[in-house]
Amino acid sequence: MVPDASGKIVINDVPHIQQMPELPRGCEVTSLTMLLQYAGVSVDKMKLATEINTVPFRDQNGVHGNPNEGFVGDMYSFDNSGYGVYHDPIVDLAETYLPGRIIDLTGQSIDSVYKMIKSGSPVWVITNSRFASLPQSEFSVWNTQTGTVQITYREHSVLVVGYDDNYVYINDPLTDQSYKAVPRGSFEESWVQMGKQAVSYQ
Repeated sequence: MVPDASGKIVINDVPHIQQMPELPRGCEVTSLTMLLQYAGVSVDKMKLATEINTVPFRDQNGVHGNPNEGFVGDMYSFDNSGYGVYHDPIVDLAETYLPGRIIDLTGQSIDSVYKMIKSGSPVWVITNSRFASLPQSEFSVWNTQTGTVQITYREHSVLVVGYDDNYVYINDPLTDQSYKAVPRGSFEESWVQMGKQAVSYQ
């Protein structure tokens, strides 16, 4: 990818898919659907929603599920309790469609995300619905059967499709607008705060 005159690098023609109305909590699988479709895989969000590993919101002992192990709770309705899913189960699911090609960038610097964009691959990320650093009051710590995990109900997943010096360009499954520009600095802060979770492919 070559930057334009303003230094902007954008991957063209990445499909934009909305999670609503079928998947009120399905931002993660919807963003993954956009990534896989761009990679040439014929799959839709509803299929991925049935294939992602799931865990109960609470087990029979009242202990919360862990989003590092699967989608927690109900993805399809706000009438039931639910949360979301973090990168590991997304990587596992993506691997079934692009075996040997999935790259888990989680824990690396934001430059690793931009490097993938520059190479022509969009990047699935976990952020929050405000695309800015949240106060600690927005977070809770859940005790799960496999350790503690930090959660916020503002957790959100989008597909990064471009960047320049001032903005990151995203396909947000909650909006009807593709290539939405969000301020780069605050977006990066929100991504770091959510654990630097990022997944792409080669």
